[in-house]
Amino acid sequence: MATVAASIRSALGPVAPRPFLKWAGGKGQLVPVLRPLAPASIGTYFEPFIGGGALFFALMVDPGRRPERSVLSDLNADLVQTYKAVQGSLTRLLKRLGELEAEYLSLNNAGREAMYYRMRASRPRAGGEVAARVIFLNKTCFNGLYRVNRQGEFNVPHGRYKTPRICDRETLTAASKALRGVEVRHADFEAACAEAKRGDFVYFDPPFHPLSATSSFTAYTVADFGEAEQMRLKRCVDDLTRRGVAVLVSNSPHPWIRGGWEFAGYRVEVVSARRAINSKADRRGPIGELVITNDVGA
Repeated sequence: MATVAASIRSALGPVAPRPFLKWAGGKGQLVPVLRPLAPASIGTYFEPFIGGGALFFALMVDPGRRPERSVLSDLNADLVQTYKAVQGSLTRLLKRLGELEAEYLSLNNAGREAMYYRMRASRPRAGGEVAARVIFLNKTCFNGLYRVNRQGEFNVPHGRYKTPRICDRETLTAASKALRGVEVRHADFEAACAEAKRGDFVYFDPPFHPLSATSSFTAYTVADFGEAEQMRLKRCVDDLTRRGVAVLVSNSPHPWIRGGWEFAGYRVEVVSARRAINSKADRRGPIGELVITNDVGA
């Protein structure tokens, strides 16, 4: 095992890969809880709601659970293009981010705000420019929040950080190495894992079902993720379970969500997570989060 771990470190470099984007609902703090729930041996790892990719990056450095193959996907097209740029066009991306960082840090507050809203209003089409815009906005927007309106337009206000790391070379380089050979898809969650078979592992981290009428936040894409989508996700997991695929799901501890999974015979646990992204600082404390498993391959 020590030899395998040394080989992995050698291949990935001195910096361990970790999320390069701050993402609402990101699982960085829950990795110690989630990683042991993954099968001891993983053929293909599927993560259909990639977000920040915390569990994926953690598995890539775990000598006992490193997948033989990985498929990452999301319906957020800009996010998918960003992962692809980090994976395959890192040199150009770093150059562009370095330019944006130098320009942004040279400006006063008014200039930074103007530059931010100019970038937010832009609509680049080239993958590298899309990725640079996503990362720039993520590092300079209010609280690192990714949110779009009904028209699919990013609508988070400026964040006013003093010295944001827009071009984080070490983190992006480590992520790029971890993404080598990984398939990155723009796909719906059902299509993303349709080929999963016995010996594979699927982790679903969908937009959480809101705990109240005023706490809804599912706007990572134009498409809404309401009750109908939550039920479709449950049916997808039922199908994967029948096929012998190991599945892990994260969601909010809403009674309707918890009851549905427990009634169907899935193992449901509540773990504590810290809400890192909220417009009000006093609402960023510990909250409950459901961890749902089908125990296949356990």
